[in-house]
Amino acid sequence: MLEMVINADIKKGKINKNIYGHFSEHLGRCIYEGIWVGEDSEIPNVKGYRTDVVEALKKLKVPVLRWPGGCFADEYHWMDGIGPKEKRPCMINTHWGGVVENNHFGTGEFLEFCEIIGTEPYICGNLGSGTVQEMQQWVEYITFDGKSPMADLRRANGKEEPWKLKYFGIGNENWGCGGNMRPEYYADLYKRFSTYVRNFGDNTIYKIACGPNGDNYSWTEVLMKEAGHLLHGISLHYYTLPSGSWTGQKGSATEFDEGEWFKTLKQTLYMEELVKRHSTIMDKYDPEKKVGLIVDEWGAWYDVEPGTNPGFLYQQNTLRDALIAGINLNIFNNHCDRVQMSNIAQMVNVLQAIILTEGDRMLLTPTYHIYDMFKVHQDAQLLSVDFENIEYLYNGEKIHGISVSSSMDIEEKIHVSICNLNPMEDTEIDIDIRGKTVNSISGNVLTAGAINDMNTFDDSNKVKIDVLVNAQLKNNHAVCKIPSKSVVVLEIE
Repeated sequence: MLEMVINADIKKGKINKNIYGHFSEHLGRCIYEGIWVGEDSEIPNVKGYRTDVVEALKKLKVPVLRWPGGCFADEYHWMDGIGPKEKRPCMINTHWGGVVENNHFGTGEFLEFCEIIGTEPYICGNLGSGTVQEMQQWVEYITFDGKSPMADLRRANGKEEPWKLKYFGIGNENWGCGGNMRPEYYADLYKRFSTYVRNFGDNTIYKIACGPNGDNYSWTEVLMKEAGHLLHGISLHYYTLPSGSWTGQKGSATEFDEGEWFKTLKQTLYMEELVKRHSTIMDKYDPEKKVGLIVDEWGAWYDVEPGTNPGFLYQQNTLRDALIAGINLNIFNNHCDRVQMSNIAQMVNVLQAIILTEGDRMLLTPTYHIYDMFKVHQDAQLLSVDFENIEYLYNGEKIHGISVSSSMDIEEKIHVSICNLNPMEDTEIDIDIRGKTVNSISGNVLTAGAINDMNTFDDSNKVKIDVLVNAQLKNNHAVCKIPSKSVVVLEIE
């Protein structure tokens, strides 16, 4: 029996709902076919946006959506994506598959899509190949309500009132695809570019700087030292690679054994160390934790599905990915004092997608179901969970067997999200609820018969949310069995 203690009367901080954010890039079939099909498509749509995808995203209560990239952002020139669609110039998407980008999905379409699904837009600006003027004018075009060339251009394109834009990124991966820069050089450019990302009227921009790649701690050190006083958030990118290396094959999304399961979850758990060590550096320059750690690219990255364009990064999504999502979200919840946003890569048809589409068909992946289960943590108060973790042993190596986070919502309901990483053994748990008398318990579980079970277009509900039937209360203790290879969310009140 694994014993835990939750002190319901001790709040540890607010879990920013933006931790449950998403990422959509002009990459493969994420935007075109995934989100946007056009008004004339035979696929049911709302103003060109897929109806099935829109409804699925509304259910998740998506808090924030990052766009247009990714690597695509630092070669994107926003003026190509405004005005009449038939007059927008085409370009080659040199990063992702060498396909033609017709720019039919641009600034107006993205912001309208955000309004339709009820989410905050997070735009990533072009620092790598763009100019200060171009970035300044983009913000002006979107948010300025006065008389100016950019505001008049917006009005000429049919939008009289400005949009609201809270989140703006000053470049993407400028240590790599965004310009291969040194941190000192990027810090200087950040200071220059961000000066002209202005607040117009009552629109206040939360400025996010390009942060480190994985364990590049020197990048964080330099950026916080040189520009920490001029930024609101600093990004962190880290992908779960089964092999742990970008060279050679990354591993199959669907064909793997317990050894690869173990290695992949071990790679995922490394996120905890990254968040802690980058936070420690940030604490040195920002002890009041005013600057948010923004994990705006994360998730599993495998070899593409056989027969698909290698530049489209299309991969299937199994029960393993559900565990990856649950583990990361628990880590972000538990570090909500510093982590203020995360954006899983990506929303539709790319990498660890929550939704896959094929023609007029759509399916919800196991990762989607984790977001559906975990949405109860959005804007809730973090509660500490004290316990001595059990070990998951495989071939002489060991990792933590359980991942957990807990919160209390505005109605004082306690939610506990638990991942059992062991694919072979169930775990009995006993949670001592202190500081609050509780009277009822219920729960949901996501698991499957095999570690690589997935949803397909021919069997779209193989991995789905079920009711957890064994949860019960005994003398203010929550007692239940967490099945092997599963994710459970309990509700206690």
